[in-house]
Amino acid sequence: MSMRYRISVCARVWVFFGILLAFPVMVTAQKRTMREKFVRLDSMLSARYYKIPYDTNYVVRPDGRWTLKFRFNQTGNTFHTKGTINGITSKADLGTTHKTTISLGASYRGLSAAFSLNPAKMKGIYKDYELNLNYFSSRISLDFSYQRSETLSGEIRRDDGIHQMESGDVTMKIVNVAGYYAFNHRKFSFPAAFNQNYIQRRSAGSWLAGISYQGGSIKTSDELKIRKPDAPDVSIKFGHLGIGGGYGYNLVVRKKWLFHLSVLPTFVVYNRNKLTVNDEEREVKHMRFHMIFNERAAIVYNFSKRYFAGATLVMNNSVFDNDAVIINQNKWRARAFFGLRL
Repeated sequence: MSMRYRISVCARVWVFFGILLAFPVMVTAQKRTMREKFVRLDSMLSARYYKIPYDTNYVVRPDGRWTLKFRFNQTGNTFHTKGTINGITSKADLGTTHKTTISLGASYRGLSAAFSLNPAKMKGIYKDYELNLNYFSSRISLDFSYQRSETLSGEIRRDDGIHQMESGDVTMKIVNVAGYYAFNHRKFSFPAAFNQNYIQRRSAGSWLAGISYQGGSIKTSDELKIRKPDAPDVSIKFGHLGIGGGYGYNLVVRKKWLFHLSVLPTFVVYNRNKLTVNDEEREVKHMRFHMIFNERAAIVYNFSKRYFAGATLVMNNSVFDNDAVIINQNKWRARAFFGLRL
């Protein structure tokens, strides 16, 4: 073995042992760097979390970094119509299959995420699709929902008798949006009632300004044509934008109970409606009276600084009236929850 080769082998051995000796130091330095980054991030989130855009005599942030919640949710949508067209009087009461989900949510310094399970969906019983998103801050709140349903069913009563509309006869796609602005946001808190990232200490109310949108389509399906070959192909597309104002109130009882109720009616200032029957577009008269109502209710009970429970209800109701036909839609979402703060 040459001298040069022996020196090369020795150098490699020393480099190997040097890396082994330095590895714990490198890992420790990396852990220290990650810990420092986490501390800086936590400090930034904490400063944001405890920023005070409110009157602390009425609204405060709960202590603790984490909020964990178990939630039971249920949603539904119903339609009621009544009117006379071409001399035929009809009344319809239709509804979608209720959606029931169980979810686990976690919030860190006000940043939230949740995981939901739909037992009926997993078993193949519930075939609709629904998405609900909510945003709550001290001033602005937003509700968004999208529903695609093929389970709309019910009864249609006409002069010639009662007709059953079965699940799968129509496909419905609907978007509902409701936005709120609370004028008395320093003393009145939507989040205290709906995501528990704030605590309402004293009773307070606020006037609200808001905007609503409701749009979508309802179309007969191929299954209806198979079941009833004489049934026409009908497609209804609509979009309505409303603005308005309302009022909300948080009632605090014995410092542990919170009761919330708010109503926001909006008047439609823009609407777009299109009716197509057998590929022929029909004229759609403008509604003489059209409103979208948004209602919220909540009950929250704080067992202590750590534990809380409650229930919420959010509803979007619309009324369309053009003399010949009155249409009423009711979209609702109910939720029960239990939470823990750490």
